[in-house]
Amino acid sequence: MATNLALDDKLINEAVRVSGHRTKKAAVTHALTEYIERHKQQAIVDLFGKLDLPPAGEMKRQRNAARGTRRPSKKS
Repeated sequence: MATNLALDDKLINEAVRVSGHRTKKAAVTHALTEYIERHKQQAIVDLFGKLDLPPAGEMKRQRNAARGTRRPSKKS
C-alpha cells in the first residue's frame, strides 16, 4: 500500500544508518514491526498481578491427574 508521510529527514536517515538497512522503506518497516511487538509485550507485562493464577506447579499436577500420570515423589 502506497502511503505518503512527511518524516523528519534526520530521523529517517539515522534509522537507515543504525539499522543497517539499505532502504528507507526497509528501515521504516523494521521500526514499525519492532514498535508493534514492543506494544504487544507491554500489554502482557501489564497483566502481571492482575490474573488469578493457581500456585506454582498446580496446573501441572492437574494436567497429570487428568492424564492419569504421576510424577514420582522426590526422595530426600
